Amino acid sequence: MNGSDTMDLLQVFDEHHAPLFRFAYRLTGSVADAEDIVQVCFLELLRPDCAYDPKRAPLRTWLFGVVRNQSLKRLRHQAAPYLPEIANAPSPEYEVLREEVEKVVQQAVMMLPETQREVLI
Repeated sequence: MNGSDTMDLLQVFDEHHAPLFRFAYRLTGSVADAEDIVQVCFLELLRPDCAYDPKRAPLRTWLFGVVRNQSLKRLRHQAAPYLPEIANAPSPEYEVLREEVEKVVQQAVMMLPETQREVLI
């Protein structure tokens, strides 16, 4: 990476860090998780096989997508210990738990402002 690339990345970081952090924090409810997620987001830009394509979407849109995906991945991983192990078919307990979780998530989504709810759905 040359000096110009470093300056470009610093400018992108300065411009997008705060809104990305706020978005990650709203999704996760954790300052530590939000910081980690935003760090992963910017590290993605440094990867040689970075998936960002300026022809497909603006950089800001792509960055928010990375934050959203990383937040959802983290939330799924954190919820995994609470889900019972299943073999071939879900147990009745698993189905009840799944329905309860589904109801809670649905209620949480309905509490979001309309614009956020539209984006999420």
